[in-house]
Amino acid sequence: MKTIYHESAKYHVTGEATYIDDIKVESQLLHGYVYTSPVAHAKIKNYDFSEAAKVAGIHAILSYKDIPGHNQMGPVFKDEVILAVDEVTFIGQSIFLIAAENEEIARQASKLIKIEFEELPAILTIEKAIENGQTIQPSRKIETGDINEAFKNATNIIEGELKVGGQEHWYLETQICLCIPEEGRDMKVFSSTQNPSETQLLVAEALGLQKMNVEVDMRRMGGGFGGKETQGNHVAIWAALLANYTKRPVKIRLFRDDDQKNTGKRHRFLIKYKAAFDNNGLISAVDVEQNSDAGATTDLSMSILERAMLHAENSYYIPNMRIIGHAWKTNLPSNTAFRGFGGPQGIACMETIIDRIARTLKKDSAEIRNTNFYALFDRNVTPYGQKIENNRLPKIWEQIIETSDYFERRKQTDFFNNNNEFYKKGLALTPIKFGISFTTSFLNQAGALVHIYNEGSVLVNHGGTEMGQGLHTKMRQIAAKELGIDYENIKVNSTNTTKVPNTSPTAASSGADMNGMAVKDAIDKIKHKLSAFIACKFAATYRDNTTEPEFLVYDRNLIYDWKNPERKITFNEAVKAAYLGRINLSSNGFYATPGVHFNREKGYGKPFYYFAYGMAVSEILLDTLTGYSKILRTDILHDVGESLNIDIDRGQAEGAFIQGVGWCTTEELKYDSKGNLLNHSPDTYKIPGVNDIPEIFNVELLKGYPQPGTIHRSKAVGEPPFMLSLSVWLAIKDAISSITNHQIEPDFQIPATNENILLAIDKLKK
Repeated sequence: MKTIYHESAKYHVTGEATYIDDIKVESQLLHGYVYTSPVAHAKIKNYDFSEAAKVAGIHAILSYKDIPGHNQMGPVFKDEVILAVDEVTFIGQSIFLIAAENEEIARQASKLIKIEFEELPAILTIEKAIENGQTIQPSRKIETGDINEAFKNATNIIEGELKVGGQEHWYLETQICLCIPEEGRDMKVFSSTQNPSETQLLVAEALGLQKMNVEVDMRRMGGGFGGKETQGNHVAIWAALLANYTKRPVKIRLFRDDDQKNTGKRHRFLIKYKAAFDNNGLISAVDVEQNSDAGATTDLSMSILERAMLHAENSYYIPNMRIIGHAWKTNLPSNTAFRGFGGPQGIACMETIIDRIARTLKKDSAEIRNTNFYALFDRNVTPYGQKIENNRLPKIWEQIIETSDYFERRKQTDFFNNNNEFYKKGLALTPIKFGISFTTSFLNQAGALVHIYNEGSVLVNHGGTEMGQGLHTKMRQIAAKELGIDYENIKVNSTNTTKVPNTSPTAASSGADMNGMAVKDAIDKIKHKLSAFIACKFAATYRDNTTEPEFLVYDRNLIYDWKNPERKITFNEAVKAAYLGRINLSSNGFYATPGVHFNREKGYGKPFYYFAYGMAVSEILLDTLTGYSKILRTDILHDVGESLNIDIDRGQAEGAFIQGVGWCTTEELKYDSKGNLLNHSPDTYKIPGVNDIPEIFNVELLKGYPQPGTIHRSKAVGEPPFMLSLSVWLAIKDAISSITNHQIEPDFQIPATNENILLAIDKLKK
């Protein structure tokens, strides 16, 4: 089989890949700058930017009064203003927009703006928000069985709480947008966004226009990870307002420090839990309360909380379970989507429960996991009522236990720890069952537009966005396979709202699933017309009527009759003949994920089309004197159905895992008592580097288990492997626990930084 590389790989290597900052604009380009709040919560008493406006090279300074349309940019709930009116609710909130000849002039002018605040009390922690009692939206609940009865009859009960930290997206390309005003009041928007249709809508609303007057174009992003699902809209709206006002092109590119300080993160959680289980470790009941930090406005917090709740049981059958979710309002930037979208936080708690049960019963945690896994034919219904079908957990367990040599290495780890005082090893196995689909049902739709040109080349447009994950590569592969032609004869265009309208965000790991089906649908429509034409041509050529359109096969750049293989024509010849015969060689495609539904009031339904599964075994070495940990080995076995591209899927699994390792080990957000983010640059915020990659890193994709009902029987891969990083986190906990021969439960949280590890060790020793 021919290896298909990432379609932009050579452009990345040579530097030819065009990002928004590379787009050539005429000399009229202005640079936008956002003046933001220096305080976390305050009334704006008065302001004066008259002196700033006099600076040479300044073309505009805008306040909320200069917005021609709506002063709102909330993606779901309209509670987020574009520019502050009379109050600011977090450090980094936008107040004024400046357009200047260059960024240096804009910054100079911003220092001359005079503004007077009346500071108000600020809520900066979840604990304080709970005490204050202000949720961002009404709380939610999912419940099954009778937990009260189960706890009353329980043999063993544990309870506790888990603190889960946030995470900075740290995409290489910071938030950026270039807006070019066109005739009338039309606006062309080059936005680094995962959600072009939403960007189009919010820009139109801010400008007081209809969507048809705004064109959003997105060729590629330098990373997104969820951080550009909604918050790419902010920069696009700001740039569009300045371009509309000045009638000149305007570009806003956030400086790295400003990007980190002013944008939302992964939600931090405070989770309280209680679990009942028997002496074999079989769980009978779990009661979970999830408290998330929404930040100052809602953004996607409720959807993220919902997914955290829907993954609160992870891979385990819990007959009696209650999950209550609260999203609390704080005076910090609004937290937002991040790879896993609440799943990591929900799963971390369940894995903590399993780990604690094992320590309580003096058993191996992997055995407790195996005892509680969803089964193939019973014990297979989730707390929200969805039946688990095509369960791959038993097969993955069987394979990874063997390939990782888990139980033998457990003995070796125990031996090492018994013979070393200051260095300890830890070993852990963790699974993932991750639901694939948007839990908001109407988002499960996608569109495409395919053109076949009369010399045989093919141009594909679809609604998904390329952020480095290889989506465009997979779309080219799907088109090539469906048309039976060479991959090189197909191009995927930039994502553009004038080509494919009303698209959903590229998120929820559903980009290839939905857009691939939409591309196939468009091609099927063209093939239906083309096949009928070629069948008639064959019938006329061979003077009979035995060739039927459904008998035609598209393969190896040919179209042939599988009943009479000598009747064949090259794809290029067929396309040229069809063009001369006035056959339409262009079509749109559409796909809506079937059968998904969820009743939020009842906490019941089928929110996911299918589940992706995986497991990881990680071994670490811990220096108990410094808190430094090193990943010695990780084995991953992940389920992607029948892979669309093995190299890309393996790369996604590796990248997601390492990003997850950063979240649960080194990445910690530090705020001062005023709400200032203290570590807002690459020299103070520790993302994973090459030394954080396991010394031995075995990543395999489960073979022989295609997924029915999906594009080419594949499965989504972008998010699920992220959660496998919890194997590293629990391996560190395992090493800490060995200090007291696993007799005492360590006080452990996410992230397991050197400092937090040493604090946990110190508490154990005391």
